[in-house]
Amino acid sequence: MSHVFTLPERPAAAIAGSAETFPVGRIICIGRNYEAHAREMGTDPAREAPFFFTKWADALAPNGATIPYPSETANYHFEAELVIAIGKEGAKVNEADALGLVFGYAVGLDMTRRDVQLEAREKGRPWDTGKNFAFSAPMAAIRPVAEGHIASGPIQLRVNGDLKQDGDIRDLIWDCAETIAYVSRFERLLPGDLIFTGTPAGVGAVVPGDVIEVTIAGLEPLTVTIGEREADFA
Repeated sequence: MSHVFTLPERPAAAIAGSAETFPVGRIICIGRNYEAHAREMGTDPAREAPFFFTKWADALAPNGATIPYPSETANYHFEAELVIAIGKEGAKVNEADALGLVFGYAVGLDMTRRDVQLEAREKGRPWDTGKNFAFSAPMAAIRPVAEGHIASGPIQLRVNGDLKQDGDIRDLIWDCAETIAYVSRFERLLPGDLIFTGTPAGVGAVVPGDVIEVTIAGLEPLTVTIGEREADFA
């Protein structure tokens, strides 16, 4: 059977030290997973269970990319994140077995139209237009889990060399195993899934020309440049 058109090749992430790539299926993002960030966003993390939202795989952007300042926002924010790359299938896994699904870890960014997100939140609407759009998920190369799991270590973000976010992976409210187990209760995890685990405090706005650098101890650093603004519709 023939198709009326051919879909583009699926997005793929680089793997550190390898010519092979990691085909990306879904991007699952954990919200408010650091206490200080939850409080800076006006919520109390002690009062809620984990929750997550999604991005299309097409939102992926490679290390070193220049990503456009998106349309329909005047408050474009960075959020530095540890990313879990899933390499094995699993549903309703327990915490003791959860890390067995991990292929590796990477440094990522959850770029956000903050004004659009907050307007949707205030109206009780989904966050899609604030979170899920082209180039909103930059990511560095994945470090395979054979080199060890990530449970602690500095996570830092700089804009034009100035330190903006400075946290530690050990401060995740729900650690990697807990996060994988929780998500797998609601959705069968598949090879190719990426889980963005949340961001520490210090999120803020960027403008065209800014250079964002994100580092997590033991992982390949991520650098992206904010490009020119995409045109809004009149």
